[in-house]
Amino acid sequence: MPSFDLDNNEEAGVTWVLQIELVFLALATAGAALVAMIWLERRQRRAPVSVFAEDTSATVFLFDGETLIDSTPGARALLAAIPAQGTPWARLMGWLTPHFAELEPRLLRLALDGALTMTAAPANGQALHLQAELRGGLTRVVLTDPSHQIAPGGQDMMAMRAMEEEIALLRETAARSSALIWKERANGDVIWANNAYMLRAAEVLTNQDLTWPLPHIFGEPVVTRGPTKGEGKRYRLGLADGDEAWYDVVTTESGEEKLHFATPIDLLVQAETALRDFMVTLTKTIANLHVGLAIFDKHRLLLSFNSAFVDLTGLPADFLTMRPSLLSVLDGMRDRNMIPEPKDYRNWRRQLMEMERAAASGLYEETWSLPGGQTYRVIGRPHPNGALALMFEDISSEMIRTRRFRADLEIGQSVLDQVKEAIAVFTSAGQLVMSNEAYAELWGVNPAANLAEATLRSVSNTWRERCSPTQVWSDLEDFAAQTGARSAWNADLRLLDGRMVEARFVPLAGGATMTGYRLRDAAAAPKAVFMKGAELKRA
Repeated sequence: MPSFDLDNNEEAGVTWVLQIELVFLALATAGAALVAMIWLERRQRRAPVSVFAEDTSATVFLFDGETLIDSTPGARALLAAIPAQGTPWARLMGWLTPHFAELEPRLLRLALDGALTMTAAPANGQALHLQAELRGGLTRVVLTDPSHQIAPGGQDMMAMRAMEEEIALLRETAARSSALIWKERANGDVIWANNAYMLRAAEVLTNQDLTWPLPHIFGEPVVTRGPTKGEGKRYRLGLADGDEAWYDVVTTESGEEKLHFATPIDLLVQAETALRDFMVTLTKTIANLHVGLAIFDKHRLLLSFNSAFVDLTGLPADFLTMRPSLLSVLDGMRDRNMIPEPKDYRNWRRQLMEMERAAASGLYEETWSLPGGQTYRVIGRPHPNGALALMFEDISSEMIRTRRFRADLEIGQSVLDQVKEAIAVFTSAGQLVMSNEAYAELWGVNPAANLAEATLRSVSNTWRERCSPTQVWSDLEDFAAQTGARSAWNADLRLLDGRMVEARFVPLAGGATMTGYRLRDAAAAPKAVFMKGAELKRA
């Protein structure tokens, strides 16, 4: 009985061990299968399908129109090395065009030609070949370097060539730049500089050796900000020959190092100095003018004014320095009775707006009669950038003289009208300036009604029509046109109605000529015969 129990226990233990081994074998098989699936999936991701998978040494691009659909690893490296922005087609064309001048026109004809082969001129001893063909609507571009395709270490030669060309261009640009470029460490040591900096340092530091690190040639800045926003510090550099050189320095930081760019601004400084001197001269000139000048900007705020404007308007200087608006200035003048008093204030404000528009177009010019008795001439003129200039001139004395002159003329005309002799006065140019009532009564016409059209020639035609034929009028025209000394002379005329007229022609100051006509008494005998000019003799 005991032996039977021992056999059963041994059989149960063996079965339990076998079951454990089967479980571990199943787990190991499942893990191996899972690892294999993950490895296959990653391999498929790392190795995308490409039409150029068999040949990875060439630099080949495949375009559908201008869309890149596939490329070799070397081609992708070349695109990554090109610094330009844009689509792959634009970047590739931007890099190839300097090498192949006729590339784009020939690519446009590729649909007709089918294929093209071009060779670039050797640069740095290396030529470049390009082949392009159209296959099934796709453009295949192949770039080859006859020397070799793969550089040591697996680097692509086309990408290296693009980077070398860019580096050469940057070096040439820095070497030929007129700007002074240098780089400093955090402690201020100059660790690199371009040719312009080295040449300028040799001119400035004549007694120092140019050893590394290079010495600084700029001291303290003159101004920390230029006249326009975005400029850097401005420096004045004294040269060995006594001249000065001006630079605008802009600084960029890269980590702990600084890169400086100094641009020459000699012409700009000279222009600013000339402009400043001109503005000083202009300001002094305007300050001494007797004409009040006020300049308003495009927003119609007072920008500048002179002392005459303060005197003529009566506005306080502290008010004007606060840059008031045009309407505020005119309101202030109205409060001080320095503007014609309007009957309707609202209408007056509307007239001010019209005045502003008229002045902005250069059409405003008026004479203001002020309540205080003064008379101002106000002129508005537009200026560049929408500015507006108003000029105020006191013409009170001029208006007084004009009024007095007009009054004298009116008195003279009144006196002349009382004279019984018909009188007409002509200027040296033959223009009629005055005639009296006796003249209009004798000749039946009043030329003073239209003085602008009354000349000696037109008036003498009237005389010819109303008199018998005579040489007097031709001689009169010659007499009025003479220069120098002249003598008065007389003549007898006969009107068409038979009346006799005694005429006299008298030279006046300034080359003017006076003509006088008087009816002769019919009973009186003739007193004179006509002779021309100085040959006139009494009968």
